[in-house]
Amino acid sequence: MKNIPLLEIKNVKKSFFGNQVLQDINLSLHKGEIMGLVGENGAGKSTLMKILFGMGMIKETGGYEGEILLNGNKIQFQSPFDAIKAGVGMVHQEFSLIPGFSVIENILLNREPVNKNVFSEIFGERLNTLNYKKMTSKAQNAIDLLDIDLDSHMTINEMPVGHKQFTEIARELSKDNLKLLILDEPTAVLTEKESVALLSSIKKMSELGIAIIFITHRLQEILDVCDKVVVMRDGYIVSNVNAKDTNIEEITKSMIGRNIEVEKKVLNTLSTKNNIMQIKNLWVDMPGEVVRDITLDIKEGEILGIGGLAGQGKLGIPNGIMGLYEAGGEVIFDGNSIPLNNPRKFLDSQIAFVSEDRREVGLLLDESLEWNIAFNAMQIQNKFLKTYFGGLIKCRDEKAIKDISKYYINELQIKCISPSQKAKELSGGNQQKVCLAKSFALQPRFLFVSEPTRGIDVGAKSLVLQALKRFNKENNVTIVMISSELEELRHTCDRIAIVTDGKISGILDSASSSEEFGFLMIGKTK
Repeated sequence: MKNIPLLEIKNVKKSFFGNQVLQDINLSLHKGEIMGLVGENGAGKSTLMKILFGMGMIKETGGYEGEILLNGNKIQFQSPFDAIKAGVGMVHQEFSLIPGFSVIENILLNREPVNKNVFSEIFGERLNTLNYKKMTSKAQNAIDLLDIDLDSHMTINEMPVGHKQFTEIARELSKDNLKLLILDEPTAVLTEKESVALLSSIKKMSELGIAIIFITHRLQEILDVCDKVVVMRDGYIVSNVNAKDTNIEEITKSMIGRNIEVEKKVLNTLSTKNNIMQIKNLWVDMPGEVVRDITLDIKEGEILGIGGLAGQGKLGIPNGIMGLYEAGGEVIFDGNSIPLNNPRKFLDSQIAFVSEDRREVGLLLDESLEWNIAFNAMQIQNKFLKTYFGGLIKCRDEKAIKDISKYYINELQIKCISPSQKAKELSGGNQQKVCLAKSFALQPRFLFVSEPTRGIDVGAKSLVLQALKRFNKENNVTIVMISSELEELRHTCDRIAIVTDGKISGILDSASSSEEFGFLMIGKTK
């Protein structure tokens, strides 16, 4: 009995709308074992996890073939509640927290310890009161397992994005019967220090007997923490090996089935270029970000990178300028001052923005890909419209919308069934490509791109970064790329500005050493 796996997946198959996304999947996982699950976006990882966690969309689209066993018993969860009851937890790539609630309240939501009283004994359990002492103790025990400094009384909308991720994980650890934990891109939003802390916590969970499926595109993390590595490609498992017997190069080759060509950065000569945008004394009131006094000149036609540690202000710059959060200071574009806190003024000036939050800000999830790609250009620039009677009547030019959608689907290699497929049905990486297509369709003169490769695989990262460089070169579009990945900035950008404590601590050429960037990130120079 000791050799019976905690989890067995046998001959599992799944199709969506006639598209076969999983083909004969066979896996096993033992108690306390850590399995790294990797693959390009669209490889089938998320679908497999949705089956395992009993997500409603699986049942709604016809279920699946094959069988899944937990502790030797066949299971077929009808909902995530069934999975949780059986001891399966999942931390999704996109947060599922209640903003106005505290960390404690989010961790123990719907599982709060209560105090009974005379009134609740007579009139029912709805008159029970919360036992905050027990709630605080139980939540803190889960936080302690993560070995991080997390204020349990802080509300979610006041905390940086990395702490939100730890809150999600602590919620799962607080469950008494947790046997299997699925972590979907848990380090995508974390700083390097936070990522190290999380990997240490994963090892502790393993020692407690919790089996873990760890999904990430950061391949070194897989090798650092996992017992075995499973690689998926096009709905198949193409590799299942011990972590100690493989390396990043072999995993990458298995994932993509092709060689990734890394284009060497050719530095532009920027000394003769004019400034196209000047940012003066910018401050932004964005939760989790500190933007105090940003002053920055951006040259026409360049790709400028903005980097820095989490919460120091890099994400606040584009969000404040584009009007998503209250901002002050001055922005001069092409010689003209543009009033802040008025998104339409910036859009009318041919300035576009790809947000780091693709689900909440970037996409119309329940609409088709073609509608997502064309919508902003249609609303702001009257593109893809037919006009009659001197413009009195306007209607959509369906052919033009389909043509532009097909063009960008091919250009960015968006994996989909057709342009009419809903955006919510795509993998995270392909959703990110749709966000880029949407901004490209505007044909802007200036583009802010925030965390363009967050949560996407190595192959998709290469395609996205190549697309940005090509768009910059062929259209002379000035691009400001904000990213937590310093090496991506160094390979893509002409110059890189580092933000520390809400200010620009320095600007370096992309060929500068890692040491020089590191000093700027901690607010020092050599």
